[in-house]
Amino acid sequence: MNAYLTELDTKGYIDEPIDPTLDLVEEINRLKREKNAVLLAHYYQEPEIQDIADYIGDSLGLSQQAAKTEADVIVFAGVHFMAETAKILSPQKKVLLPDLKAGCSLSDSCPPHLFAKFKEQYPDHIAITYVNCTAELKALSDIVCTSSNAVQLVESLPRDQKIIFGPDKNLGDYVQRKTGRDLVLWNGACMVHEIFSQERITQLRRDHPQAKFIAHPECEKEILDAADYIGSTSGLLKYTKENPADTFIVATESGIIHQMQKANPHKTFIPAPPNNSCACNDCPYMKLNTLEKLYNCMRFELPEVVLPADVIDRARRPIERMLEISARLGL
Repeated sequence: MNAYLTELDTKGYIDEPIDPTLDLVEEINRLKREKNAVLLAHYYQEPEIQDIADYIGDSLGLSQQAAKTEADVIVFAGVHFMAETAKILSPQKKVLLPDLKAGCSLSDSCPPHLFAKFKEQYPDHIAITYVNCTAELKALSDIVCTSSNAVQLVESLPRDQKIIFGPDKNLGDYVQRKTGRDLVLWNGACMVHEIFSQERITQLRRDHPQAKFIAHPECEKEILDAADYIGSTSGLLKYTKENPADTFIVATESGIIHQMQKANPHKTFIPAPPNNSCACNDCPYMKLNTLEKLYNCMRFELPEVVLPADVIDRARRPIERMLEISARLGL
């Protein structure tokens, strides 16, 4: 066990050799049954992981699923803050993450100790934080939100309520414009959603004049202003199912296109290009998870996500408030 813990400190995952003749999908399904484990996967995971997950979703859906699961073990194929959220909502359960180094550039952009000092400048404000943040930051918050409910949560509060919004400045700016509220924004952003090329997207739209351009609200304002539809990851997926268009240019992490294609096999999905030489925009943290890491994670029940009890208690309150408001609003 000590050797494994040392390996986790250096690599972030269990790197045990795997018999190449094993059918990893079959083995992972066997381990799920044996350990009464549920596998939750974000839409940005590799397709082979999405295809064996018990539940695939965006941040809000995964939060809700983590809160109500009856499994003894939650295996989170996503990034670190998502596994932390599952642990906060189900502290009595074992929560596993295939690779501890699966972090988040947005989460990293808002260190809790600096946000605490930021809050001190606005003592008459409440703090709403986007779920893409650390457990410690959630513990400093009054309400947690996701991209699918941020607008409605802000609108549900009294008009005279002053609000700090963090850590995503682009989502915060979008919420400001949608609600007409004046929010104090923390200056953070997601690297995946900040590097879309407006010039290359414009050219794509010229090449595909009938295509619908859809974007996640973490994108910059110039990208959102050009979009035919703006929505959370699950919102974008729903739009592609319901809209009669047969071609979509998609400005978010490219992993969602797998589900879009499965749901709409006769439609065409084009990932919006970033401002580099790549054709699509992948989150390097999300893509750290692999079937091999997932198998070893379930086999050895490591890495495990553990949080101090006081952080869990303080972080649970703003998440539960989000879930309560979302349920009341029918989200």
